Amino acid sequence: MTESDAVRALAALAQQSRLQIFRQLVVAGVEGMTPSRLTDALGVPGTALSFHLKELTHAGLITQERDGRNLIYRAELTTMNDLLSFMTPTAVPVSPVRWWARARPVLHVDSCNLPSLTSTPLE
Repeated sequence: MTESDAVRALAALAQQSRLQIFRQLVVAGVEGMTPSRLTDALGVPGTALSFHLKELTHAGLITQERDGRNLIYRAELTTMNDLLSFMTPTAVPVSPVRWWARARPVLHVDSCNLPSLTSTPLE
């Protein structure tokens, strides 16, 4: 992944609706989703959805496949993994996903049953 590819992908995800669309497609997995299912799930109007899908496709973050009369959109996880690899410092001796997971926030409940977020390394 080049620096301009990374900038394009990050710019595409730096908009709330596009981030929600991408996350929804990640959850949908290999089955993907049609635009009408995305509209139903997220409430994004069709014209806006079309624009956002075009931007995500241009950034390489999603793919589009025709299935009869329907278009099926899927998250392109290879691009996201490439982006994570690009963003990960080369001095980190573990894979990008493993490095990222090592510092993910973990929910803890204290003695008063009040939740708090801390960053706990995973081993």
